[in-house]
Amino acid sequence: MASSSSYNSPCAACKFLRRKCMPGCIFAPYFPPEEPQKFANVHKIFGASNVTKLLNELLPHQREDAVNSLAYEAEARVRDPVYGCVGAISFLQRQVQRLQKELDAANADLIRFACNEIPNAGVSHQVVQPSSLGSRPRALDQYHTSSTTGYYNHLPAFSMAYPLPWNENTSGNNINEGGRDGNI
Repeated sequence: MASSSSYNSPCAACKFLRRKCMPGCIFAPYFPPEEPQKFANVHKIFGASNVTKLLNELLPHQREDAVNSLAYEAEARVRDPVYGCVGAISFLQRQVQRLQKELDAANADLIRFACNEIPNAGVSHQVVQPSSLGSRPRALDQYHTSSTTGYYNHLPAFSMAYPLPWNENTSGNNINEGGRDGNI
């Protein structure tokens, strides 16, 4: 008996709109009665008539993706009325950028540690281009620790796709001098 009542139950859209769910209802395949909040969010943001028009204009194999996109955008708009999906996308892009910077810093540390493993022939300033590292390290100045230079100036400089903190300032001054050179 429970299966026959679920078979005859209206879809979430028709139930929300308080109308009879007909056998050819365009909403029924995409808004099952078990997910009433899905249609409620879509209706609140886009309106039932706009969703009906959109689904009627699409080919049947495109409708499910469209409904999923509408439901995702509607849920994001309900949670964040100002930014919606754009806020989530921006957050994820910033997270990817932050993680890329961390990865670049870790790779630079690995290269620096690999360069430190190369035996020094007693010369305090030498140019090192080991074959195992390719042409990435330009200079290795690991023993220069003058009191006039900053911490980052004695680290080796690398040619990387992204700027590293010790490559931004080659003048020997502090890296952040109040943003006069535009690097903040």
